[in-house]
Amino acid sequence: MTTQLSRLANGLRVATDRIDTVDTVSLGIWVDVGTRHEPPEINGVAHFLEHMAFKGTERRSARAIAEEIEAVGGHLNAYTSRESTAFYAKVLKEDVALALDILSDILQNSTFEPEEIERERAVILQEIGQANDTPDDIVFDHFQECAYPNQAMGRPVLGRPEIIRQLEREAVIAYLRDHYGSQRMVFAAAGHLDHDRITGLADQLLGGLPTAGSATTEPACYAGGDRREERDLEQLHLVLGFPGVVLGDADYYAASVLATAFGGGMSSRLFQEIREKRGLVYTIHSFVHCYRDGGLFGIYAGTGEAEAAELVPVLCEEVIRLEDGLTPAELNRAKAQMKAGLLMSLESTSTRCEQLAQHLLIHGAPFDPLEIVGRIEAVDDAAIRRVVARWRAAQPTLAALGPLSALEAFESVRDRFAA
Repeated sequence: MTTQLSRLANGLRVATDRIDTVDTVSLGIWVDVGTRHEPPEINGVAHFLEHMAFKGTERRSARAIAEEIEAVGGHLNAYTSRESTAFYAKVLKEDVALALDILSDILQNSTFEPEEIERERAVILQEIGQANDTPDDIVFDHFQECAYPNQAMGRPVLGRPEIIRQLEREAVIAYLRDHYGSQRMVFAAAGHLDHDRITGLADQLLGGLPTAGSATTEPACYAGGDRREERDLEQLHLVLGFPGVVLGDADYYAASVLATAFGGGMSSRLFQEIREKRGLVYTIHSFVHCYRDGGLFGIYAGTGEAEAAELVPVLCEEVIRLEDGLTPAELNRAKAQMKAGLLMSLESTSTRCEQLAQHLLIHGAPFDPLEIVGRIEAVDDAAIRRVVARWRAAQPTLAALGPLSALEAFESVRDRFAA
């Protein structure tokens, strides 16, 4: 990788990754603020702001924004997470200036017209409704809220309907003004580019961003517990999890290797034991979610109502069995999967751009895949056991959605791990 980093006078970091073998450039602006930085009374404002950025500026209508980027075959998008927000584009190399002009325009000159606010309010309420109608999606929000109850880390990214219906235009504008400072941003680009030209364009178009931008962060405090919702569905969707590791933890890569070995593919323990051997599920996988000051390790499974009674005890047994570590074959296979996934992702300009930006936001340094490969290779069974040992001190988190009649009581699940 050929990465370069510059800093503008206003503190904005400009990072590039040159790839001469492609004809495209992916570029975007990442902001170090997300759902967890919202006051509870305006939960969902970060996501609302992300939507409104595309709804018209002093120079462009919402339609013009879409038409200009698509007229050159490019695409423009954004996302909000619990700890960051991103606005990004992908274009042919000759259209970089246009893409950055649009990105800078929507971030600095959005008008937030009242009629557009109302129109997008209706769209977001439909998005929330669609998420609620997707059980294998919304169960993860239930899991997050149960793991981090009554705190910012547990609130939904999309917000709650009752808040979105009342969210005022002034609150959206104030959130932008108070949080979107240049020192909390990274502008990243990857593809067929020249760093000095990109930096010059960024200085011209983003050099006027204000340096201010604070973000009050409520500490994440894992609690765990049980949340169940009875629904008339064919399948029971459940997520079982535990406290994980934070970003930057010495065992961060060990947790990722563990998740891959345990439930990251068709050769994983969970897939082989619970789907292939016992036929209890169609879908099952494990995951890690890591944050600045918290983290989760979890397992998702979708099962039939009749199979739920057998699934949960077996799932608990498999989790407890992790205390004995992984076999050498499992460990090596998981590390190979992770290394291959990382190196294959480098073929995508979009992935390289995002990895570069996120790594700068989190660690303050450019992304180095060879260093990460080395850290993956260094994971040993002792590190795996350290990750698992963290679970013993905390109660599990269980979120379930669907037919609940055969699902074991939470107290019984908790007792299995306390034994």
